[in-house]
Amino acid sequence: MPGFALDPRQAAWCAELRTLAAQRLRPLAEQGEPGRVNRPLLARLGELGLIDRLFTSSPATAGGTPSALDLCLLRESLAHGCTEAETALALQGLGGYPVLRSGSAVQRDRWLARVRAGRAVAAFALTEPDAGSDAAALALRAAPDGDGWRLTGEKCWISNAPEADFYTVFARTGEAPGARGVTAFLVPADRPGLTGRPLDMLAPHAIGALAFDGVRVGPQDLLGEPGGGFKVAMDTLNLFRPSVGAFAVGMAQAALDAALAHTAGRVAFGGVLADLQSVAHRVAEMATRVEAARLLVYAAASAYDEGAPDVPRRAAMAKLLATETAQYVVDHAVQLHGARALQRGHLLEHLYREVRAPRVYEGASEVQRTIIARELYRKEAAR
Repeated sequence: MPGFALDPRQAAWCAELRTLAAQRLRPLAEQGEPGRVNRPLLARLGELGLIDRLFTSSPATAGGTPSALDLCLLRESLAHGCTEAETALALQGLGGYPVLRSGSAVQRDRWLARVRAGRAVAAFALTEPDAGSDAAALALRAAPDGDGWRLTGEKCWISNAPEADFYTVFARTGEAPGARGVTAFLVPADRPGLTGRPLDMLAPHAIGALAFDGVRVGPQDLLGEPGGGFKVAMDTLNLFRPSVGAFAVGMAQAALDAALAHTAGRVAFGGVLADLQSVAHRVAEMATRVEAARLLVYAAASAYDEGAPDVPRRAAMAKLLATETAQYVVDHAVQLHGARALQRGHLLEHLYREVRAPRVYEGASEVQRTIIARELYRKEAAR
């Protein structure tokens, strides 16, 4: 596994993405309505070919899958300049990747070209009111109905709901207890019996709840095999989990950059803030944590690309450290700025609202620690 530094091509691409995010995507993001899907922004991401990178196989990866490292570089760079663009892009990948990996030719032909172009909005519908971190506890029921099923129950805290054009939905078909009895379906948003409502959340993008009232799904809606839905979900999360860390690193770097600029120029106590040892040491700690998180994210992504056996542990470590680090760095950047950072519209005020959710979604920090410990003790038991 390589040690990082990025090669010149990767470094140039990241710089180009940061400029693009700040100059071309941020203005579109600012025109969006909080809590709604920003379709013009999504279409621009499609026009620029950025969504396509989520679905393009890389010859350097195991099994010809998309490159996890490219995904991390993409998400980190966009997050540095425009968190809304990063989130819009990532959600297309999260909702669409199960179709790429497990969908039929008909499903891929109908949806993926439009997802890549930013013309169809995808969503990943796993979480329920009583099944979040414990995904094996899903209760959405898929009752047999002829050659298909009827979905009855709820999903909650689903990004892009209720405005998505289709949902990757995980429901209990009951082939076995726990995770082995879950099946994945592709459910178009206009399917009779499917309704949704928006939720007023801290995060600025669309998040909603879905209600399934006997929604009919058939064999043509399956993603993978009956009873294989948990694997579909974990395949997706294992790819995207390190890149949640990359999103966090991008936010942390933006906060660190703001803190550096502010403390280098802010005059106080007869000099600039950076002259105070307590300030300089705090900034040094912030920078060290950001770099450590970045390296762990890149290492986890490289492990995924190489088909390493310890991806779950590495991915969990990357997400855990990066999201906790981002919270620390943004909070300390706010402290160094003082009251101005709490003013609505300030970069740090925006980041302060954005940075909290990644410690919860796609497996809360406590779940990541459980995964890490489980993998460590499994390896110890095998010795």
